[in-house]
Amino acid sequence: MDVLSDKKKEIIMNFRFSGELVSSASYGNGHINDTFLLTYCDGGAERKYILQRMNKGVFQKPEELMENIMGVTSWLKKKIIENGGDPERETLNVIPSVSGDSYYVDKTGEYWRAYKFIEHATSYDQVENREDFYQSAVAFGRFQQLLAEYPADTLHETIPNFHNTADRYEKFQRAVKNDICGRVCEVQEEIAFVEAHSNLAHVLQDQLESKKLPLRVTHNDTKLNNIMIDDTTHEGLCVIDLDTVMPGLAVNDFGDSIRFGASTAAEDETDLSKVSCDMELFELYAKGFIQGCDGRLTDAELDHLATGAIVMTYECGMRFLTDYLEGDSYFKIHRPKHNLDRCRTQFKLVADMSEKMEQMRAIVNKYR
Repeated sequence: MDVLSDKKKEIIMNFRFSGELVSSASYGNGHINDTFLLTYCDGGAERKYILQRMNKGVFQKPEELMENIMGVTSWLKKKIIENGGDPERETLNVIPSVSGDSYYVDKTGEYWRAYKFIEHATSYDQVENREDFYQSAVAFGRFQQLLAEYPADTLHETIPNFHNTADRYEKFQRAVKNDICGRVCEVQEEIAFVEAHSNLAHVLQDQLESKKLPLRVTHNDTKLNNIMIDDTTHEGLCVIDLDTVMPGLAVNDFGDSIRFGASTAAEDETDLSKVSCDMELFELYAKGFIQGCDGRLTDAELDHLATGAIVMTYECGMRFLTDYLEGDSYFKIHRPKHNLDRCRTQFKLVADMSEKMEQMRAIVNKYR
């Protein structure tokens, strides 16, 4: 934990860890928060903890973020116990600071938090086999089921309008109008694609505003690597990375998983002939998600699961294009026009999903 060398003693002494520190090291490959694994010896027993510095540049109100996490994990623990589960492994457990808070603010104003480390479980960055994708679907569906009665409107928006596609569309239009980097002329085809599919920017937001789709507790980053999979049973065990837990639409959580996990190509694939939505993976995820939700989804939500997939893909492509027009200031890039490549991949998926929409709806109806 070299980057913590000057602060290590201050930070560690301000959390209620048990035992004597044995080792500490950077952990994981997250791009937002700085994460460290701490190993302690406590009376001969080994205890591990996750320590994180929260990124105030992304999450500007960390107090509200942690209030969300405490509320949701407390609720989950109660439900897990009622179901005969293990709350120590099936949800995140926050380690309090010595003052009893859910976070600690160091002398430089940085915000820190700590969790119990979940033993004998693994998160995977890539789908190693299709069963992993199915298990992630069941786990994210169960997350919806357990939180179905949680008062979603009491949660803070940690990133305002994060999946408000209509708002994203307005931001895109401003980026085109302002053209601060002089790039509009080279992306006319992509701009035309966004405009031609502008109905997708409003369809789910309109359903929410008319109360046809219910406001839910949503995760908003439903990728495979945000599920801990049990090393023994190989079942989805725990949903992690709760920073973007906010009020939202369950169909968006479903849709973002499909956008990322059911694609036949990488998110930045330049050979668009390789890009399509795999219907076998779509069916596998739909089956698992609906199973995990265990009857909690309304008919309207089931009707719009396939719509959620195409809307989230459209929104993500539009965000990549907006960032490209604004000078690549949000998403990290590793080559020139990286965001444009990402945008084109998403739009190819949108086009493919458009052709397969009836097939996708039929698959959902098979499991409802």
